[in-house]
Amino acid sequence: MKDFYVADAAKFEGASVTTFFAVSSLSVREKKTGSGQYLALTLSDKTGTMDGRMWEDIAPAVATCSEGCYVKVQGQVSKYQGKYQITLTKMRLAGESEVEAADFVPTTKFDIGEMWAELRGTVDEFKNAELRRLVFAFLDDDQIAAAYRAAPAAKVLHHAWIGGLLEHVLALVRVCRAMAPFYPEVDADLLVTGAILHDIGKIRELYWGATFGYTLEGQMIGHISIAQGMLLDKVAGLPGFPEKLRVLVEHMILSHHGKYEFGSPKLPMTPEAILLSALDDLEAKMQAMRNEFGRSAAAGKSGAEMTEWVRNMERPLLNSRAYLDEE
Repeated sequence: MKDFYVADAAKFEGASVTTFFAVSSLSVREKKTGSGQYLALTLSDKTGTMDGRMWEDIAPAVATCSEGCYVKVQGQVSKYQGKYQITLTKMRLAGESEVEAADFVPTTKFDIGEMWAELRGTVDEFKNAELRRLVFAFLDDDQIAAAYRAAPAAKVLHHAWIGGLLEHVLALVRVCRAMAPFYPEVDADLLVTGAILHDIGKIRELYWGATFGYTLEGQMIGHISIAQGMLLDKVAGLPGFPEKLRVLVEHMILSHHGKYEFGSPKLPMTPEAILLSALDDLEAKMQAMRNEFGRSAAAGKSGAEMTEWVRNMERPLLNSRAYLDEE
């Protein structure tokens, strides 16, 4: 039974722990001293990830453990360059009876069934029957629906947990519906269609289980192009679907990253595409910010302190509510 989690690291600084982890990454590296090799790992559980290093007797671990497996470890928790890590003295493959998957796989805190029902209810309210028909062609596909309900929205950056894609999309749909009335140029049904389908390719771009990562298709093609292909396949199965609507939905998928340097094949060129790109970026950044506040707290920092440098946002962050509430 697992009794130490990554989020507990601040409480155990300097202590020796024996616990279980999932191995997110594992590599053998040369010691800078030239006196042999060491093992560099990323270890994870449902509360986060932490780096691990094993400096001696690595051969048995390398022979039996690999990325995606569960391991039992013994080691000392310490802080290095502002982050907690664990220096391992022992590591072995964990037996099936020793671990419970729920301890290792981060999962949305919201009810997946309720989120799914709300998403479908939103589509039911569409005034545009053709867009309703298109979106339900995806949501009524059993294979797509099962993956959509389970998939993370990302490997690391935001909503990186089971149900994360659905959680992200539903939050985005809510924001889109709230904002659309302020912009009369925007077709609300078209905007929400884009919100629901913009990341649909992530159900094939990512894999999830003990750890999250990119599939071969995800690495070679990416979720934007995958989603484009999925859209074209569905439209081909919908006799009489309007070509103009197909072009507009496809454009939102292709442009939702907003800029070429962010991997967007096209820049947003319609009112719906511009608003979708902006709100998608906002929703992802706000969740990434929550993640950073959580990591900062797990590292033992006061909520009123600046976080560490956040690489993908190119800045540190401050929890203004905690800052104002501090006595």
